[in-house]
Amino acid sequence: MRRTLDIAPLRSLVAVADCGGFQRAATSLHLSQAAVSQHVRRLEAATGRLLVERQGRGSRLTADGEKLLGQARRILALHDETLEDFGFAGDATLVIGSTEHAAAQVLPPLRAALEDGPAGHQIRFRIDRGSKLRERLDGGGVDLALLLGPADDPRARAVGDLELTWYAAPGWHRPAASLPIPLVAFDHPCALRTRALETLSRHGLPAVIGAEAIQLAGVQAAVGAGLGVALMATLHHTPVGLVARDDLPSPGALPLAVWSRTGLAESVTRRAADALRDLLAEGA
Repeated sequence: MRRTLDIAPLRSLVAVADCGGFQRAATSLHLSQAAVSQHVRRLEAATGRLLVERQGRGSRLTADGEKLLGQARRILALHDETLEDFGFAGDATLVIGSTEHAAAQVLPPLRAALEDGPAGHQIRFRIDRGSKLRERLDGGGVDLALLLGPADDPRARAVGDLELTWYAAPGWHRPAASLPIPLVAFDHPCALRTRALETLSRHGLPAVIGAEAIQLAGVQAAVGAGLGVALMATLHHTPVGLVARDDLPSPGALPLAVWSRTGLAESVTRRAADALRDLLAEGA
């Protein structure tokens, strides 16, 4: 009987290895856990070997599984490269996670760079808090994530800095020196919230959180209502109804990094990083 190693099962095996288990692999591949398990069983039937075994609550590849994993990576790389040569994408959909900070300015050119590239990826965005995006990246639910903060992880690649600006309503007046400055901020944890408080504290200016919101629209609405001043990253695009303030200490910039899930093609990460570097350089 002729034995065949099909592409989809091989991709599932690689995902199990890269994501650390069947459930995360299923999330990464947008399949059910049962489908991923069936794929692995098909490979085991084709090779006549046990490829994955249980380890506590998780699973791990056997020696034969590790052997096939190396070959699977080579087969998939050649398979996807061949499709790219004929103008087809190796991955059907690329999921990009981003916080709301500067999303309106950053995401359109990033989409264009990835859709118009050699692989012609289909793009789906996920807008969420940074902590949630990290969880999805670990679980395989996001392929790329744009996150504020240092690139101190092997999966992260620094692309530049996002300039920060203070914004307030047109009629907002800074309180007297003896009174705290009311801030409008995202819910904790948030890099901009932390930077705003640290900047004012460093200059001896008292501050109080006057309003909090979980989404950018809520922050902008509270600022527009005159409830306080907020620190935002907008790539110098002033939000409608607000004005930039230059009478508060300079907050500096926050580094932006592209994080990629384990196993994502290096060419995809590189193309995204290059597009963002170009965009931030133009903004500077």
